[in-house]
Amino acid sequence: MLKHRGFPGRLPGSDFQFTIRRANPKGATPLVARERFRDRRPADKRADVGFVRAIWECFGEEPFERGNLDAGRLSWLLGREVKIAEEPFDPTSYEALLVLDLEVARASFPEVFE
Repeated sequence: MLKHRGFPGRLPGSDFQFTIRRANPKGATPLVARERFRDRRPADKRADVGFVRAIWECFGEEPFERGNLDAGRLSWLLGREVKIAEEPFDPTSYEALLVLDLEVARASFPEVFE
């Protein structure tokens, strides 16, 4: 499992995790696109903004390996701001390639790109 050096481990001042410390011996948690509802808590929305900002600052528009990025946090963005960068895609692989969809990310989180 690739560890992304320089990627923040969590949202500052919160318990929202962005990375994991070690690989799960039973296999990676599957990535599943989750629906974000409008009535989500403000703290959850801040975590999404912080995670997209970290992806943008670390990887930009380039494809990146899932590595030690938290599956739960990625799942909130998968299929919208974060797209699959390779076929066939294995949602349980730490080596899966993803990419930030800049156009969708700018529309969803304009404050990240100001």
